[in-house]
Amino acid sequence: MRPDMTEIPSLLPNLIGGEEVPAKNGLSFANLNPHNGNEICRVARSEADDVAAAVAAARAAQAEWAATPAVRRGHILHQAMNAIEARAEEIATAVAREAGKRMADSRGEVGGAVQCGRFFAGEGQRLFGRTMPSGTPNKYNMTVRQPCGVAGLIIAANTPAPNFAWKVFPALICGNGVVLKTAEDTPVSSWMMAKIAEEAGLPKGVLNVVHGLGAEAGQALVDHPGVDVLSFTGSTAVGRRIAEACGRQLKKLSLELGGKNPFVVCDDADLDHAVKWACLSAYSNAGQRCAAGSRFLVFESVYEEFRDKLIAATEQQKAGVEDECDLGPVINERQLANMLNAIEGAKSRGAKIVAGGHRLGEAGFYLAPTVIEGAEPADEISQTELFGPVAKLYRVRDFAHALEMANDHPYGLTACIHTRSVDRALAFSHAVQAGATVVNAGTYGSEPHMPFGGPKQSGNGSREPGTEALDVYSELKDIYLNVDPAKL
Repeated sequence: MRPDMTEIPSLLPNLIGGEEVPAKNGLSFANLNPHNGNEICRVARSEADDVAAAVAAARAAQAEWAATPAVRRGHILHQAMNAIEARAEEIATAVAREAGKRMADSRGEVGGAVQCGRFFAGEGQRLFGRTMPSGTPNKYNMTVRQPCGVAGLIIAANTPAPNFAWKVFPALICGNGVVLKTAEDTPVSSWMMAKIAEEAGLPKGVLNVVHGLGAEAGQALVDHPGVDVLSFTGSTAVGRRIAEACGRQLKKLSLELGGKNPFVVCDDADLDHAVKWACLSAYSNAGQRCAAGSRFLVFESVYEEFRDKLIAATEQQKAGVEDECDLGPVINERQLANMLNAIEGAKSRGAKIVAGGHRLGEAGFYLAPTVIEGAEPADEISQTELFGPVAKLYRVRDFAHALEMANDHPYGLTACIHTRSVDRALAFSHAVQAGATVVNAGTYGSEPHMPFGGPKQSGNGSREPGTEALDVYSELKDIYLNVDPAKL
């Protein structure tokens, strides 16, 4: 009989070498429900010794996993996806509690994780190399993919199930042993999915889960010499420090970092449609998306009308975790305080808060959906990712001005334009400096088979998921075959 995971352990343990173990130091921290601030459970507060044990377990299991044919690895991942899908409601319940989400959103995220896992399971039947001609007679050239070794993965808290899937499944299908450092605010769902994958046939030790704080467990994983490839999703500030540490070690690194994504509204846009997508881009998931829309660049001729419609729609947004609600809480008290301070700072420098800008209620970590206008493009609130439900409005003269402002920014993750003109849509999509562009919808639109990432301070050039993720978690090897014609 399978264990019932709707009952979360009072102390969430690490999963190392197939064994559930507390942190070696005996310490733990509280996992809080951001909707009401109540404690869900205690979580192992791991440090370097725990990370070292997980890396050793991954290393010990990796050789046999790599020797398993990739097609067979894919079959095992398919079995794991079937098991996760069969228990999707249990996982979604955990996501809803620890991330402060509606159940409908949590179910959707778990479904997305399963879809991603099935995509990478199918890659086990491919893992393409190439064959290429040689300039030398009787010589044949090819490339093959081989695993990196041990993959260290550090994920964010905003969409815990997809974040798990985007890194864990491509790392596994490539034949790596994995050490996952969970997001400290949403560790339960990652632990559950790893447990279910093992129960479904993933060899013990291939996937290890370590909980802890970033400065302790996360930094230890970055610094460990036994980690061959490191993948991190999170803030640009932390990503820069990780890049410096990995650079000193010449460690392979994938960074998916922040965004301050432009949402352009042209004078020929369907304004009601644009406002609908503006609210979804800025406020869904409480704005906690690296792909969230936060800089709304609106043609001057329609600025007043769009602003009034956006303010009215913003004031209709309902906060909570019930199915009829539009946005939930931000993930913790610290993030909420940071956003409130940023809003007050912008106000003190002349920006105008035309909607929201305050905390909602006393329980939980809710920020009222907020609209700000009048901030300078170079102001701190215009340049810094807040990771919350805060929309900034800017007037632009025309298409050229909108494109200039969209690109005159340190981030380059996603971008969106609303227009009826195919000429503007195509010109913007090609000219805007972003890893993903969307026409007449929101600033996000990633699918499991599509690459995601962006230039500038939004990453280091790598992409996850899609087949491009295989480049992160595998190494290419050249093979040259020489034939002696005399022995034919």
